[in-house]
Amino acid sequence: MIGTPAQAAAPHPIAYVRAGSIYLLSGTVSTRLTQDADDARPRWSPDGRRIAYGHSGRLWVINSDGTGRTALTGYPTSGAAWSPDGRWLAFEAPGCTGLSGVFEVPTTGGTAQPLFPASCRGTGAPKPGAARPARSGDLAARPDRSGDLAARLRADGSVAWSPDGTRIAFRGGQCLAVVDDCLSVGVVATGAEQAVAVYGGGGQVLSGFAVVPAWRPDGQRLSWTADQDGGTVHVVEADPSGAGARTVGAPLDRELVYAGTGTALLTGRYRGASWIFRINLATGTRTPLVPGSQPSV
Repeated sequence: MIGTPAQAAAPHPIAYVRAGSIYLLSGTVSTRLTQDADDARPRWSPDGRRIAYGHSGRLWVINSDGTGRTALTGYPTSGAAWSPDGRWLAFEAPGCTGLSGVFEVPTTGGTAQPLFPASCRGTGAPKPGAARPARSGDLAARPDRSGDLAARLRADGSVAWSPDGTRIAFRGGQCLAVVDDCLSVGVVATGAEQAVAVYGGGGQVLSGFAVVPAWRPDGQRLSWTADQDGGTVHVVEADPSGAGARTVGAPLDRELVYAGTGTALLTGRYRGASWIFRINLATGTRTPLVPGSQPSV
């Protein structure tokens, strides 16, 4: 069910992407925060004062009023997530194995250190000349063609830090030794990993991907954007082990972020373009808010 269209007031500020720039939606008013054409994956800090985002493939932070724009990395990164205490940002970058890994960097600036795979801990930050992990581009205000959308999302490297700070969900992991693609949850303290969604190889018949993970505020549910052979891009929600998985929303929905335990925001199709929707997770009722993609609250 779709509620009253367009410009229904958001309950609190939403950061999102439109045409490669970061915008803020407060109530029904949108404000442009950056003036770029290649920004991606904005993420609010826990205190609501700063936003981390990707710019030209690097990790940046900016104050919510548009001041204090600072680069935190000089090498390729993708899809950052704040630690619950606001001291660290986790992100994907080329790791010591030659594949993508997960790193953390102080939010005040400094040297990044690898978290996953655990075998890379202590090997130092990514090298400036390392190959850039592929990432999805801005999908806002573009026609939603399923094949094109899947191709854009397939290489997204966004990560998500659990609300209690103990775990990080990320694309890939040790499961790539067995299957073609997967989503993992890693334990920050020990480096242990568990695959929560797997595709292709290792007895899996269908190929596909699971990207853009997000934790429910109570840490009891995890969502991600998925695609598999013969289907369309969609959102999946499960417990953090992958059990109890269910589809949320409509075909071509993606990039869900929780706005409480019963409400979420996601990117979906509306009027032939990408819009931010608010969705009731119990009833499925959805309200279009603003043209754009990649919401964060």
